[in-house]
Amino acid sequence: MSTGTQRVQTGKRRRIKVTPLRIFILLLVVGGGLAAGFFTLARSWTPSRDYFPVQGLTLSAQSGAINWRMAQAAGADFVYLRATDGAGSRDAGFDDYLAGALANDMRHGAIHRYDLCNSASDQATRFIATVPRDPQMLPPVVEMGFDLPCADRPNRDTLLAELNTFLNQIETHAAKPAVIRTSREFEAAYDVAGGINRSLWVDGEFLVPDYTTRPWTMWTASTWKRVDGIEGPIDWNAVRQ
Repeated sequence: MSTGTQRVQTGKRRRIKVTPLRIFILLLVVGGGLAAGFFTLARSWTPSRDYFPVQGLTLSAQSGAINWRMAQAAGADFVYLRATDGAGSRDAGFDDYLAGALANDMRHGAIHRYDLCNSASDQATRFIATVPRDPQMLPPVVEMGFDLPCADRPNRDTLLAELNTFLNQIETHAAKPAVIRTSREFEAAYDVAGGINRSLWVDGEFLVPDYTTRPWTMWTASTWKRVDGIEGPIDWNAVRQ
């Protein structure tokens, strides 16, 4: 009798003791899985073509080597190339990317990052000296933000006057109106959309942005997106119809 009892007791399942350490490890495993899933999704996600049928990418020297055919196969209809920063800096990848876009019949345009510490005319001179006059190029873009290492914060009237000077000069060179790319922070500080009537390019990771006072034309939908055939980081952009 005692032998049977011992067998029954021996067959009982052992309960796992719940401890704070085990809970912490479980949370790490679950959290790691969720993070990996998000990372994978973020690297492949693009806005729905039903709402944004025209999409493209932005390249800078950080993007590295590119297989243009693979980029086009991934759904890139156009490319914008970082060309210049401020009055003195030229993107190291611009010439090669420009040649590649031309060789592969990909629609392309150039971007200038505006520096609040440099004069508008000096910046326009740098852009014009870097970007060829080509009627087939997409409209030039001026990017307004606080990313460059400049502490100057001119008042709004001064900023808008200088920006108009810059736009007039590069638009004469390009023979077409420019596009203004404005960050959420910059727009909150200066309301460029309310002061200068140009097409707007806005930023918003995964979510359609609404921070400008009038409708925008293009949206950087993701800086997480990765494309087979492109070595490094890109921005993925969607055009509003």
